[in-house]
Amino acid sequence: RTKILNGLKKACEKRPVSLASLERIVSRIEYNLLEKGEREISAKDIGEMVMEELRKLDEIAYVRFASVYRQFRDINEFMEELKDLLLRKEEEKGHEVRR
Repeated sequence: RTKILNGLKKACEKRPVSLASLERIVSRIEYNLLEKGEREISAKDIGEMVMEELRKLDEIAYVRFASVYRQFRDINEFMEELKDLLLRKEEEKGHEVRR
């Protein structure tokens, strides 16, 4: 719990994100992990959950976290992540318009 919260705080440094929002994310992740009922959860699974939460909360924090978590080897990998983020955003806008 503490490690996840610290990673979130670092990603959200100087962003308009409240500590309460970060604590809610940690609680949601913790709840989801407990719901799975598995004895062991991989760090990869936890990292992906954190990234998904950050993507919804703050795109800049998401990119910061992703750059450290995914350890991009070069600018092309980083650009691919940004393209994926923009594509998801456009898809979400399309779903909102159709509703």
